[in-house]
Amino acid sequence: MPDNAAPDLAALAAIVGHEFSDPALLRRALAHRSWCAETPGERSNERLEFLGDAVLGWVIADIAFHQFDGLAEGLLTDIRKSVVNAIALAEIAEEIGIGPYLLLGKGEASAGGAEKPSILSDAFEAVLGAVYLDGGTESAYAMVKRWVAPRMSTSVDRLDQLDHKTQLQELAARAGRGAPIYNVTSTGPDHAKSFSATVSVDGDVLGEGDGRSKKAAEQSAAAVAAATLS
Repeated sequence: MPDNAAPDLAALAAIVGHEFSDPALLRRALAHRSWCAETPGERSNERLEFLGDAVLGWVIADIAFHQFDGLAEGLLTDIRKSVVNAIALAEIAEEIGIGPYLLLGKGEASAGGAEKPSILSDAFEAVLGAVYLDGGTESAYAMVKRWVAPRMSTSVDRLDQLDHKTQLQELAARAGRGAPIYNVTSTGPDHAKSFSATVSVDGDVLGEGDGRSKKAAEQSAAAVAAATLS
Protein backbone atom coordinates (compact mmCIF):
# COMPACT_ATOMS: atom_id res chain seq x y z
CA MET A 1 0.00 0.00 0.00
CA PRO A 2 1.42 3.42 -0.83
CA ASP A 3 2.20 5.78 2.02
CA ASN A 4 -0.28 8.40 0.88
CA ALA A 5 -3.29 6.10 0.87
CA ALA A 6 -5.21 7.93 3.60
CA PRO A 7 -8.59 7.46 1.84
CA ASP A 8 -7.97 3.73 1.74
CA LEU A 9 -7.22 3.72 5.46
CA ALA A 10 -10.46 5.58 6.07
CA ALA A 11 -12.28 2.90 4.10
CA LEU A 12 -10.58 0.17 6.11
CA ALA A 13 -11.48 1.91 9.37
CA ALA A 14 -15.10 2.01 8.25
CA ILE A 15 -15.08 -1.74 7.61
CA VAL A 16 -13.46 -2.38 10.99
CA GLY A 17 -16.17 -0.24 12.53
CA HIS A 18 -14.14 2.47 14.23
CA GLU A 19 -13.49 6.08 13.22
CA PHE A 20 -9.95 6.90 14.33
CA SER A 21 -9.17 10.17 16.04
CA ASP A 22 -5.52 9.34 15.34
CA PRO A 23 -5.32 7.60 11.94
CA ALA A 24 -1.57 7.14 12.43
CA LEU A 25 -2.39 4.34 14.88
CA LEU A 26 -4.15 2.35 12.17
CA ARG A 27 -1.27 2.93 9.78
CA ARG A 28 1.19 1.64 12.37
CA ALA A 29 -1.00 -1.41 12.95
CA LEU A 30 -0.45 -2.32 9.30
CA ALA A 31 3.33 -1.88 9.35
CA HIS A 32 5.06 -5.25 9.22
CA ARG A 33 8.62 -5.43 10.51
CA SER A 34 9.88 -6.28 7.00
CA TRP A 35 8.64 -2.91 5.76
CA CYS A 36 10.09 -1.09 8.73
CA ALA A 37 13.48 -2.68 8.05
CA GLU A 38 13.41 -1.02 4.63
CA THR A 39 11.90 2.24 5.88
CA PRO A 40 14.15 3.86 8.50
CA GLY A 41 12.36 5.62 11.32
CA GLU A 42 9.10 3.67 11.02
CA ARG A 43 7.75 1.60 13.90
CA SER A 44 6.35 -1.87 13.34
CA ASN A 45 2.98 -3.16 14.52
CA GLU A 46 4.50 -5.59 17.03
CA ARG A 47 3.77 -3.56 20.16
CA LEU A 48 0.19 -2.98 19.02
CA GLU A 49 -0.11 -6.70 18.32
CA PHE A 50 1.01 -7.45 21.89
CA LEU A 51 -1.62 -5.09 23.26
CA GLY A 52 -4.35 -6.35 20.95
CA ASP A 53 -3.68 -9.95 21.92
CA ALA A 54 -4.26 -9.11 25.57
CA VAL A 55 -7.41 -7.11 24.82
CA LEU A 56 -8.78 -9.89 22.62
CA GLY A 57 -8.26 -12.49 25.33
CA TRP A 58 -10.05 -10.35 27.90
CA VAL A 59 -13.04 -9.54 25.69
CA ILE A 60 -13.54 -13.12 24.50
CA ALA A 61 -13.32 -14.39 28.08
CA ASP A 62 -15.90 -11.81 29.18
CA ILE A 63 -18.30 -12.61 26.33
CA ALA A 64 -17.94 -16.37 26.80
CA PHE A 65 -18.47 -16.10 30.56
CA HIS A 66 -21.74 -14.16 30.21
CA GLN A 67 -23.11 -15.71 27.02
CA PHE A 68 -22.50 -19.37 27.88
CA ASP A 69 -23.24 -19.47 31.59
CA GLY A 70 -24.04 -23.18 31.48
CA LEU A 71 -20.59 -24.26 30.34
CA ALA A 72 -17.83 -25.44 32.63
CA GLU A 73 -14.46 -23.71 32.79
CA GLY A 74 -12.78 -26.28 30.57
CA LEU A 75 -15.25 -25.77 27.74
CA LEU A 76 -15.03 -21.99 28.08
CA THR A 77 -11.29 -22.33 27.61
CA ASP A 78 -11.85 -24.49 24.53
CA ILE A 79 -14.22 -21.89 23.06
CA ARG A 80 -11.66 -19.16 23.60
CA LYS A 81 -8.94 -21.23 21.94
CA SER A 82 -11.19 -21.99 18.97
CA VAL A 83 -11.52 -18.30 18.06
CA VAL A 84 -8.27 -16.88 19.44
CA ASN A 85 -5.74 -18.63 17.22
CA ALA A 86 -3.78 -17.70 14.12
CA ILE A 87 -6.01 -19.54 11.65
CA ALA A 88 -9.29 -18.12 12.96
CA LEU A 89 -7.93 -14.58 13.25
CA ALA A 90 -6.41 -14.76 9.78
CA GLU A 91 -9.81 -15.72 8.38
CA ILE A 92 -11.36 -12.73 10.12
CA ALA A 93 -8.61 -10.47 8.76
CA GLU A 94 -9.45 -11.77 5.28
CA GLU A 95 -13.13 -11.02 5.82
CA ILE A 96 -12.26 -7.47 6.81
CA GLY A 97 -9.86 -7.18 3.89
CA ILE A 98 -6.73 -6.24 5.81
CA GLY A 99 -4.29 -7.95 3.46
CA PRO A 100 -4.18 -5.37 0.65
CA TYR A 101 -3.55 -2.59 3.18
CA LEU A 102 -0.51 -4.19 4.81
CA LEU A 103 2.83 -2.41 4.62
CA LEU A 104 5.28 -5.16 3.70
CA GLY A 105 8.92 -5.23 2.70
CA LYS A 106 9.59 -6.01 -0.95
CA GLY A 107 10.73 -9.55 -0.23
CA GLU A 108 7.79 -10.33 2.02
CA ALA A 109 5.34 -8.80 -0.42
CA SER A 110 6.70 -10.85 -3.33
CA ALA A 111 6.49 -13.98 -1.16
CA GLY A 112 2.75 -13.48 -0.66
CA GLY A 113 3.00 -12.03 2.83
CA ALA A 114 -0.40 -10.35 2.53
CA GLU A 115 -1.96 -13.82 2.48
CA LYS A 116 0.09 -15.50 5.21
CA PRO A 117 -2.05 -16.50 8.21
CA SER A 118 0.64 -15.49 10.72
CA ILE A 119 0.96 -11.99 9.28
CA LEU A 120 -2.78 -11.53 8.90
CA SER A 121 -3.58 -12.71 12.42
CA ASP A 122 -0.89 -10.48 13.89
CA ALA A 123 -2.24 -7.54 11.90
CA PHE A 124 -5.77 -8.16 13.18
CA GLU A 125 -4.52 -8.06 16.76
CA ALA A 126 -2.50 -4.94 16.00
CA VAL A 127 -5.56 -3.21 14.56
CA LEU A 128 -7.50 -4.18 17.68
CA GLY A 129 -4.70 -2.72 19.79
CA ALA A 130 -4.91 0.48 17.76
CA VAL A 131 -8.68 0.64 18.24
CA TYR A 132 -8.20 0.17 21.98
CA LEU A 133 -5.67 2.99 22.23
CA ASP A 134 -7.75 5.30 20.08
CA GLY A 135 -11.23 4.58 21.38
CA GLY A 136 -10.85 2.80 24.70
CA THR A 137 -12.40 -0.36 26.04
CA GLU A 138 -15.87 0.20 24.56
CA SER A 139 -14.55 0.54 21.01
CA ALA A 140 -12.29 -2.49 21.36
CA TYR A 141 -15.10 -4.54 22.85
CA ALA A 142 -17.39 -3.54 19.97
CA MET A 143 -14.80 -4.62 17.40
CA VAL A 144 -14.36 -8.05 18.97
CA LYS A 145 -18.10 -8.48 19.41
CA ARG A 146 -18.65 -7.60 15.75
CA TRP A 147 -15.92 -9.67 14.14
CA VAL A 148 -14.95 -12.48 16.50
CA ALA A 149 -17.88 -13.26 18.79
CA PRO A 150 -20.21 -14.57 16.04
CA ARG A 151 -17.81 -17.48 15.54
CA MET A 152 -18.23 -18.57 19.14
CA SER A 153 -21.71 -20.02 18.66
CA THR A 154 -20.40 -22.26 15.89
CA SER A 155 -17.57 -23.30 18.18
CA VAL A 156 -20.03 -24.18 20.92
CA ASP A 157 -21.97 -26.45 18.55
CA ARG A 158 -18.75 -28.19 17.56
CA LEU A 159 -17.64 -28.56 21.17
CA ASP A 160 -21.01 -30.06 22.09
CA GLN A 161 -20.57 -32.66 19.39
CA LEU A 162 -17.06 -33.57 20.41
CA ASP A 163 -17.33 -33.31 24.18
CA HIS A 164 -18.74 -36.77 24.90
CA LYS A 165 -16.20 -38.36 22.57
CA THR A 166 -13.38 -36.62 24.40
CA GLN A 167 -14.84 -37.62 27.75
CA LEU A 168 -15.13 -41.24 26.66
CA GLN A 169 -11.57 -41.30 25.38
CA GLU A 170 -10.30 -39.94 28.69
CA LEU A 171 -12.38 -42.43 30.72
CA ALA A 172 -11.11 -45.35 28.64
CA ALA A 173 -7.52 -44.22 29.06
CA ARG A 174 -7.89 -43.86 32.83
CA ALA A 175 -9.34 -47.36 32.97
CA GLY A 176 -6.35 -48.70 31.07
CA ARG A 177 -8.46 -49.67 28.08
CA GLY A 178 -7.97 -49.08 24.37
CA ALA A 179 -9.20 -46.16 22.28
CA PRO A 180 -12.92 -46.09 21.43
CA ILE A 181 -13.83 -47.33 17.94
CA TYR A 182 -16.94 -46.01 16.18
CA ASN A 183 -19.04 -47.75 13.54
CA VAL A 184 -21.59 -45.59 11.73
CA THR A 185 -24.32 -46.62 9.31
CA SER A 186 -26.88 -44.49 7.47
CA THR A 187 -30.38 -44.98 6.10
CA GLY A 188 -32.75 -42.92 3.98
CA PRO A 189 -32.37 -40.75 0.87
CA ASP A 190 -29.47 -38.32 0.51
CA HIS A 191 -31.59 -35.30 1.42
CA ALA A 192 -32.94 -36.88 4.61
CA LYS A 193 -30.40 -39.36 5.90
CA SER A 194 -30.38 -40.60 9.47
CA PHE A 195 -27.31 -42.08 11.10
CA SER A 196 -26.78 -44.77 13.70
CA ALA A 197 -23.53 -45.30 15.57
CA THR A 198 -22.07 -47.85 17.92
CA VAL A 199 -18.91 -47.39 19.92
CA SER A 200 -16.77 -50.20 21.25
CA VAL A 201 -13.78 -50.35 23.55
CA ASP A 202 -11.54 -53.42 23.41
CA GLY A 203 -14.21 -55.18 21.37
CA ASP A 204 -17.04 -54.48 23.83
CA VAL A 205 -19.93 -52.41 22.47
CA LEU A 206 -20.60 -49.84 25.17
CA GLY A 207 -22.95 -47.43 23.48
CA GLU A 208 -25.38 -46.88 20.62
CA GLY A 209 -26.85 -43.65 19.33
CA ASP A 210 -28.72 -41.98 16.49
CA GLY A 211 -28.50 -38.56 14.88
CA ARG A 212 -29.11 -36.46 11.79
CA SER A 213 -25.37 -36.39 11.11
CA LYS A 214 -22.47 -38.77 11.58
CA LYS A 215 -20.98 -36.59 14.32
CA ALA A 216 -24.28 -36.30 16.17
CA ALA A 217 -24.75 -40.08 16.13
CA GLU A 218 -21.21 -40.63 17.40
CA GLN A 219 -21.79 -38.08 20.15
CA SER A 220 -24.95 -39.85 21.23
CA ALA A 221 -23.23 -43.22 21.32
CA ALA A 222 -20.28 -41.79 23.20
CA ALA A 223 -22.57 -40.26 25.82
CA VAL A 224 -24.08 -43.68 26.55
CA ALA A 225 -20.65 -45.32 26.67
CA ALA A 226 -19.24 -42.59 28.91
CA ALA A 227 -22.09 -43.11 31.37
CA THR A 228 -21.29 -46.82 31.39
CA LEU A 229 -17.62 -46.25 32.21
CA SER A 230 -18.17 -43.43 34.71
